[in-house]
Amino acid sequence: MSDVVEIDGVSLHLSSPDHTQEQWIGQREVLMQLLACWLVVDDRDLPLSPRLIGAPGIGKTTLAIAAGRQRGQEVYIYQCTADTRPEDLLVTPVLAEDGRIRYHASALVTAMIRGGVCILDEGNRMNEKSWASLAPLLDHRRYAESIVAGITIQAHRDFRCAVTMNEDESTFEIPDYILSRLQPTLTLGHPAREDELAILRYHLPFAAEDILNLTVEFLQQSHGLKLDFSTRDGINVLRYAMKRAAQDPEHPLARDEAWRQSLEACLGSEALDLDRLAAKNRQTLGGDVMPMGLGDFFFSPNDPLHPDRHDDDDEDDDLDDDDDDMYDDDDDEDDRPSRR
Repeated sequence: MSDVVEIDGVSLHLSSPDHTQEQWIGQREVLMQLLACWLVVDDRDLPLSPRLIGAPGIGKTTLAIAAGRQRGQEVYIYQCTADTRPEDLLVTPVLAEDGRIRYHASALVTAMIRGGVCILDEGNRMNEKSWASLAPLLDHRRYAESIVAGITIQAHRDFRCAVTMNEDESTFEIPDYILSRLQPTLTLGHPAREDELAILRYHLPFAAEDILNLTVEFLQQSHGLKLDFSTRDGINVLRYAMKRAAQDPEHPLARDEAWRQSLEACLGSEALDLDRLAAKNRQTLGGDVMPMGLGDFFFSPNDPLHPDRHDDDDEDDDLDDDDDDMYDDDDDEDDRPSRR
């Protein structure tokens, strides 16, 4: 297959597809939902472009790759960032060795031309200007206009698209006119224990069974406590633990000690006590914190100008007065003549 195509007299150099062979383990229902989005039930029907929502490291990209492989299509991945420009998404001009301008098609445009699957990874990190350039592609028009190359690119009938989005705050808010084109929303949750163990075994078939179970127990406990540790975190902890244990054959670390060191190195010391970390997170979210007044935003609690501080002072004064009265009563009793 040629890596150069010509559209309206402009030569486009195409990108290469992703060759990752990923197996989707567990959560069969969400895979079937994604495949249903890409079905076409009539010649007049159009595929959907869903968004895959979930925590980082939960397997959103793996799911989309596995779905593309199951359909027998080439898979292309475009990594979205905060500084992605419309020309980055579509066609980028590059100065060739002979001094002429060469136009390079992005992974998205290559998938459009070849009829492949494009995964816009972490799409909610992209700004609105870049999303606006995709509006006609994501509705019934199914084309994109490259201002840089001066061409309009029509999507192949077999072209499919999905957008992954992380559930965190370090992202842009996607405008409603784009969200209405990215439907439906497919949500990924953490895998069950058996599925998570199978995932770890798939990626690390050489890991010992005891350390695999130790990692799965940690992950399942963190999922139950609503913490952010993912299966990807577990894989990294396992990899580093095994490397540390095998580093010095003459003085090897015990596997459980190597695993504990790896856990702290990869996820931080707070990961050593999940219950305490969960309680801290609840407090940070306001679960165990007293409600704040307006004055708390402008004054420290001990500031004499704090509007609520006077109430505390008055209470202290009242207590002092009560104490003085008590001592006065004692003095009066001392002044009275004793009766014998």
